[in-house]
Parts: sequence; C-alpha cells; structure tokens
Amino acid sequence: MVADLHPDTANPESAGPAGRPPRLLLIGIALATVYLIWGSTYLGIRVMVEDMPPLVAAGTRFLLAGVLLAGVLSLRGGWRRLRVDRAQLASCALLGMLLPVLGQGMVTVAESGGAPSGLTALLVAGVPLWVLLYRRASGERPARAAVLGAVVGFVGLAGLLIANGGNTGFPFWTVCLVVFATVAWAFGSWYQPRLRLPRDPFVTTVYEMLIGGAVLTAVGLGSGERFEPAMYAAGSWIAWAYLVVFGSVIAFSAYVWLLASAPVSLVATYAYVNPLVALLLGRLILDEAVTAPIVVGGAVVLLAVAIVVKAERPRRPRDAPASEPTVQ
Repeated sequence: MVADLHPDTANPESAGPAGRPPRLLLIGIALATVYLIWGSTYLGIRVMVEDMPPLVAAGTRFLLAGVLLAGVLSLRGGWRRLRVDRAQLASCALLGMLLPVLGQGMVTVAESGGAPSGLTALLVAGVPLWVLLYRRASGERPARAAVLGAVVGFVGLAGLLIANGGNTGFPFWTVCLVVFATVAWAFGSWYQPRLRLPRDPFVTTVYEMLIGGAVLTAVGLGSGERFEPAMYAAGSWIAWAYLVVFGSVIAFSAYVWLLASAPVSLVATYAYVNPLVALLLGRLILDEAVTAPIVVGGAVVLLAVAIVVKAERPRRPRDAPASEPTVQ
C-alpha cells in the first residue's frame, strides 16, 4: 500500500539513524505546508470566483502551475526528467481527472455558487472517511476503532447536510457538489499507490495539473464561460496567483510527494487541520457565519477523522510484520 514512516530493513536508503531525521523532517515540512496553505485556499477560491468564471479560473490555475513546475524540474534535471511512457501518462491522466477536475474543480464551482469556504472545508474533512470506505470495499479489514470513527464521521456529515439543507443563504446543490468532490478526491488518493506512475512524484504532479487544467479550461469554454482578464478585480487576480503558486505548485506538489512517501493515514490528517484554518480566515476576512449546526456537525466530523487516523496509525517496526509492503 503505502510506505511506512519508519525505516525498513528492506529499504536500505531509509534505514539507520543517519537516514531517519532528514526524511522525517521533510515529511513534517510537507505536512505543515499542506496544513496551512490548503487551509487558506478555500478563502482564495472564494475571492477568486467573485469575478472569474470557476472552471476557466481553476483550469488556467492548474495549467500555469503545471508549466511552472515543469520548468523548475527541467532546469534542475533537464527535459529528460519529464519523460513518461504511455502507461504512466494514462495513470497521470486518471489522477488529473479525479483530483484537479472532479476534486478541486468541483469545489471551485461550488464556492462560485455560494458555498461558504469554512463549511466547504468541513465537508472536505470527510476525505479520510471515504478512503476508509474504499479500503473496506476492496477487501481490507480496517481496525474496529477506524470503522467506528467512520460511522461517527458519516453521521456528522449527514448532520451538516441536513442542517444546511434549509439554509437560504446559499443553494443546497453547492453542498452536495462539495461532497461529490470529496468522494472523487478520496478515490484518487486511495487509488494512487496502485497505479503505475513516474518514479518522481513531482513529474506525476506536472502531468496531473497539465491534463486536469486542460480539461477544466476546455469544459469551461465549451459550456459558455468567457475569459476576460480586463474585467476582473485586482483581488481576484491576487487570489488566482496565490492559488497558482502556493495552492498548486507548492502545496499540491507536497501532497503528491506525501502520498508516495508517507502513510496515507498520516497524510489524511490535513483534513482536520484545514477546516480550522478555513473557518478562521472565512470568519475574519469574509465575515462568514459560523452557526451552531456547523460547529456541532464539524466537531463530530473532526472527532471521527481523529479516531480513524489514530486507529490507522502505522505500527513501529518491532510490531510490524516483515512482509509489510512499501511503495518505492
């Protein structure tokens, strides 16, 4: 499945006290990046779509981010570093559809329809619960505590949906669209270790963003959206640029690297840090309402995610079976 965080005797490169601190430090930095930056992207998206059409804005965001990251990689390793075979390109295309298009793209559409950034982040916090459901459906046997956490989490998500079903401040379809986006994102995150991808996770990120960005832009233009740069306010452009550089190039790259380098249960912890950042920023900057149902339902979801992550925490090497699989 995924690489264990602790050194493994089957992987000499990570074994020994000399190899452990740098890798743990990199994982910590990558996690902090995803925690803070992705928590702020919900606010960035909300500001961006005040003027910009959602699909084209999201598509051009990922296209430019893919080009920038490809340029950085080529400068450091030459254009050969970006070479992939057909199977790898097909896998990147699938992830591009699941993560940038159906995941981030649909969240952008939902926020353009009025979904509050804080509530959106709380719904996205359900990603680890969906990942657990996919694992169970594939025949794995998650810990009982993890299953209990998933049940509690889905109750919390249902409560958020029911409580906001009668909210006249924004259309209910936007909340449903966010849930659909989390289902797609969770499937992509769960399925990624099973795909044949480039050995370099940053190369994977380049093709995911380029393909996903191209699809979003094409669908947006084909559905009647227009790209009129002169018509957009400075705030929308600043938000768009922030999402390109920080949300896509930096944080998305960190996320893809984490999926290939750390246990998915550890990576999933971003889901209960992001909402706290998003709720705080949405309240302070956009004056978004934080109602009692949102607080209660959100607390239930975050508690459930914490239970799942704790139950799925990888065991130390002395407890782990010798045949535990890893991803190189």
